[in-house]
Amino acid sequence: MVPAPGEFSAAPPGEDAGHLLDARSGIDAGPGTERVAQWLRGTVGAATGLPLPPHTGDRDGIVLRIAPEESGNPEAYGLTVDRHTITLRAAAEPGLFHAAQTLRQLLGPDAFRRAPVTSKRRWEVPAVTVRDAPRFRWRGLMLDVARHFMPKDGVLRYLDLMAAHKLNVLHLHLTDDQGWRVEILKYPRLTEIGSWRARTRFGHRASPLWEQKPHGGFYTQDDIREIVAYAAERHITVVPEIDVPGHSQAAIAAYPELGNTDVIDTTTLSVWDDWGISPNVLAPTDNTLRFYEDVFEELLGLFPADAAEFSQFVHIGGDECLKDQWRRSPTAQARIRELGLADEDGLQAWFIGHFDAWLTARGRRLIGWDEILEGGLAKGAAVSSWRGYGGGVAAARAGHDVVMCPEQYVYLDHRQEAGADEPVPIGHVRTLEDVYRFEPVPPELAPEEAEHVLGAQANVWTEVMEDHARVDYQTFPRLAAFAEVAWSHLPASGERDFAGFEERMAEHYRRLDALGVGYRPPSGPLPWQRRPGVPGRPIEGTPPNR
Repeated sequence: MVPAPGEFSAAPPGEDAGHLLDARSGIDAGPGTERVAQWLRGTVGAATGLPLPPHTGDRDGIVLRIAPEESGNPEAYGLTVDRHTITLRAAAEPGLFHAAQTLRQLLGPDAFRRAPVTSKRRWEVPAVTVRDAPRFRWRGLMLDVARHFMPKDGVLRYLDLMAAHKLNVLHLHLTDDQGWRVEILKYPRLTEIGSWRARTRFGHRASPLWEQKPHGGFYTQDDIREIVAYAAERHITVVPEIDVPGHSQAAIAAYPELGNTDVIDTTTLSVWDDWGISPNVLAPTDNTLRFYEDVFEELLGLFPADAAEFSQFVHIGGDECLKDQWRRSPTAQARIRELGLADEDGLQAWFIGHFDAWLTARGRRLIGWDEILEGGLAKGAAVSSWRGYGGGVAAARAGHDVVMCPEQYVYLDHRQEAGADEPVPIGHVRTLEDVYRFEPVPPELAPEEAEHVLGAQANVWTEVMEDHARVDYQTFPRLAAFAEVAWSHLPASGERDFAGFEERMAEHYRRLDALGVGYRPPSGPLPWQRRPGVPGRPIEGTPPNR
């Protein structure tokens, strides 16, 4: 099973043959379990061809129970299978949903299909006992839909893939220099102009190749509501990211007054068609602050704070803000003097701090990339530690919450092997085993400091991923390894068993096949997964800029 459960025991051969699901089997759904029962009918029922109707009684079916005495952890669960019943118990619905995912794995790879592929009318579930709970509360995947747009159906598909791996936070990178992807009713030009670019560089930014056709797309507000609701049904929280004050050229192209107009003619800017870091950043003016307050006001309505633990978070980026324009801008320099700041780093800290206070006043929490530490960390802010562990360590020691996502381990846009056949190879080689060896909690943190590590996140930046097939190739199977790191507790030895994980992956590849995931095979890329002649950046030891 992937991720590996905390406790798993199977009945010895011959003692119990397990449980047979057939056309007579139903679901005995206790109070509060109705959504999980509905999910089982829609997925397992569809794959097996079994109706799984409502059923009461203690025999011949699936029993779902919310049992508060089971555990204080809402994501913990228990599962037992014997000759008479399959019983799923949890303290709360999230745990029960994870139990249902485990049951699906026990049924075999064909249970991951959307319709039956076999004429068999009985499905055997082995006699087992499982008790399980996650190691980390935040088990995230970041999807960059700004560099290459992923249509709504693709996002919904990835939510299903996340649920199958017991991940619970989708971080949506919605804006960047290369595109603005969310409808803001007050500022329609953000999507009319900012959501598409005239052409796209094919490959890394050193590549001479261009795709000479427009690229774009955006999510309507109803699309976002649908994504958020679909995620919630799978106990996944969607955390939106609106990047400020850097990575903002698409917004400036739509509304030139947002840029540093005293330095450059912002009316000549278009949505950026290249990769790397644009020098065109937001002007530190009151007009810019009011504009983005309006944007965030609409965003809060699309991503409501509810009972889900991380639903109050809003990501504001804060990374890779080139400050050359601020150094040359009389307006920016006047603001530095007015605020009594030391330098441009302090100006960025002031910018971030403004939105930290603004979000806090509305019952929300700011999270940003670890550059928000520069110039002083805003009160109440959490940190996504991407430039190694250092930012996360500093933040945790200062009492701030941290999500560990160091690019050296969990940037899934990095190439998976050193071979020449890897498509558009960039960054470090990060193999399946490298991801599996990732440890989110740095050893130098004291126990009370380590409590600030909310969890971990794998990041998928899409500059060189032009469609869902490329996203699949870069993301899988490494996301399965990451999911086990984020969910499964370390063994007493402190060392994870990669050989055992590879053995379990042999079965898991069949599940991914059934789900239609175009993962990288262990033997290397298939012919149609290669990108011959498209330059990457195969430099070891040098962290690539996004």
